Amino acid sequence: MFPSAYVERGVLVTMDSCQPEADKSLAATYPFWAVIPAGGPGTRLWPLSREARPKFLLPLAGKQSLLQQTAKRLAPLTSPERTLVVCGTAHAAAIARQLPALPEARIVVEPSPKGSGPAIGLAAALVARHEPGALMGSFAADHVVQDEPAFQRAITTAIAAAHAGWLCTIGLQPSRAETGYGYIERTDEAIIETAHGAAFRAASFHEKPDADLAGEYAASGRFLWNASMFVWRVQTLLDEMARLQPALHDGLMRLAEVWGAEDQERQIAEIWSDLPYSTIDQGIMDHASRVAVVPAEMGWSDIGDWHGFGNLLDQDSAGNAISGEVIQEASRGCVVYSGSARLIALVGLDDTIVVDTPDALLVAKRDHAQEVRAIVQRLKELDRDDWL
Repeated sequence: MFPSAYVERGVLVTMDSCQPEADKSLAATYPFWAVIPAGGPGTRLWPLSREARPKFLLPLAGKQSLLQQTAKRLAPLTSPERTLVVCGTAHAAAIARQLPALPEARIVVEPSPKGSGPAIGLAAALVARHEPGALMGSFAADHVVQDEPAFQRAITTAIAAAHAGWLCTIGLQPSRAETGYGYIERTDEAIIETAHGAAFRAASFHEKPDADLAGEYAASGRFLWNASMFVWRVQTLLDEMARLQPALHDGLMRLAEVWGAEDQERQIAEIWSDLPYSTIDQGIMDHASRVAVVPAEMGWSDIGDWHGFGNLLDQDSAGNAISGEVIQEASRGCVVYSGSARLIALVGLDDTIVVDTPDALLVAKRDHAQEVRAIVQRLKELDRDDWL
């Protein structure tokens, strides 16, 4: 599965000791840890996704939860002992139930949400404490990958780039002009070539664009969807963090030092409260000097809203994506989810989202799917925690 050689800037680098037939691999020679950030309530999938039961704990694309599917596709790359799940206090018990093979010590509980920068940085600091020379990959808990062999090939190439000292990310070839994703602009400079693909120097990261700009990105051939998949040496990331965000780096290293101490909870709470909010993209990747991207196609989705959820479902002859007990007449392009015992019947509706749960019903136009989060915000303002 792992390459026996790769090309860095035109120079062939061999790794004969990593031949699979010798029961060795690049991941075995350079220990590979998988980090799964499991945070965020998935507000755009309300009313199915709630604060107590966020989307990564739900079986939205099969019989297993998104978290379980993430762990399953990472299993060929590493072991449960080299897997960390970073989560909030409210979800730690559910994660332990869903991933019984994961050692309890590998569930890293952050006291409060601080963004992906502190979450992933803390994982890197803890991995460095165990194995300073390790490689590490970060993979969100709530994404779908339909082509797992393609995922394995992309990560294999990213591991080769990370071993060569690059901060590497996976970029997905756009299938449409999507306004709900961030983008990565790549150059034509191939910095690593393997039998499974190539990694290119990344030019820049871009936030979610408007419709016109998204169309330009999709048509250019240079822009890739940002899938929030990262691979690097833990020390490479920590060195960049020390350079770019020294206060965050110092706090994370202090956290790693006290992790496991007798008064761990008190010390962690004090240190964590002083950490700045940060995202790994804006805090590190936007400003790092050696950033690579591996273009890939793997049937990826972050199921970011009900429109995206509909794209994953089989569609009837009228383009309706349906889950549950639903019948329709003269309706086209709808996304319908029945999460209760009630039958849903559609008549004469086009491009409409209908989501029925035991205590809440959502009806929205499909092109307004991103705005469902505004309903969640309204409920917070109204102190209606019973619907959150």
